[in-house]
Amino acid sequence: MLTMIGKRLMFAIPSLIGVVIVTFLLTRALPGDPAAYFAGPAATKEAVEQIRKKLGLDRPLIEQFFRYTNDLAHGDFGNSLTTGQPVAAEIRNRLPASAELTLLGLIVSIVIAIPLGVLAATRPGSWVDHLCRVTTTAGVSLPVFFTGLVLVYVFYFQLGWSPAPLGRLDVFYSAPQTVTGFYLIDTLIARDLEAFRSALSQLILPATTLAIFSLAPIARMTRASMLAVLSSEFVRTARASGLSPATVIVTYAFRNAMLPVITTLSMVFSFLLGANVLVEKVFAWPGIGSYAVEALISSDFAPVQGFVLTMAVMYVLLNLVIDILYGVIDPRVRLEG
Repeated sequence: MLTMIGKRLMFAIPSLIGVVIVTFLLTRALPGDPAAYFAGPAATKEAVEQIRKKLGLDRPLIEQFFRYTNDLAHGDFGNSLTTGQPVAAEIRNRLPASAELTLLGLIVSIVIAIPLGVLAATRPGSWVDHLCRVTTTAGVSLPVFFTGLVLVYVFYFQLGWSPAPLGRLDVFYSAPQTVTGFYLIDTLIARDLEAFRSALSQLILPATTLAIFSLAPIARMTRASMLAVLSSEFVRTARASGLSPATVIVTYAFRNAMLPVITTLSMVFSFLLGANVLVEKVFAWPGIGSYAVEALISSDFAPVQGFVLTMAVMYVLLNLVIDILYGVIDPRVRLEG
């Protein structure tokens, strides 16, 4: 297992280097001039050139790249031109908000999708199977921002059941003392149940939006994988041996069907990281996705580069966790490693 983890980490290094190079080049190729943007529409050409020189944008591209990589080697992502704050500090402060939203949406979708897929596979042609198909089709067809806007319109504007989609807490409550950065956990640690209820109520709609988006591929893969395993010879042998249906499904079929489902979970999580950007804008969520979008609009290179690099590192770590889970579920993976 340790050998396999070491190999995965070695393969991840070229990927991260490629992400750094491509992100740097793409941000420079984007339309718009940061110097002209921050100088303002009434600025003279000399003022714009002075700002460009101050930002180092007048230097050759290769020199800018080496300065950027040198700063990265020292853990410096640069400073945001719009906020004036270090990008690393901004990402560190905003990442828990994005992680809390993404993880809760993924957990909700797993809790619904996996049992739904298992029931649909064990009862083909039933109403549960038809419900699974309708749910997966709807989840794939609806854009995530459209789902979020519909939920806000129905549950906030029409019914009034949900609070205003304006951040992580209601305006009447103050943020808890930061321990984990996750408001649901920090409010419980502080024993502030009112703030906990406020944080949970603010999370319900955006997490539901992400859950609807991610539910479809998980349920579909669970159903397909379970159908394939249930028709295999070892499952028929287990049934012929007189084992109970619950034992056959849980002990024999479900565990063997989990490997492709776990692969799907890793893909879904990466999709959620991208969809999170749109959800954060719809619900005014103060995460790194909305931070990157605002920086992109203002041609602020450093936050965009820091955001992409952070996402790449998270994706590499996620794949490493998936490989470890493979080894836990299937011993053959450890032997191959």
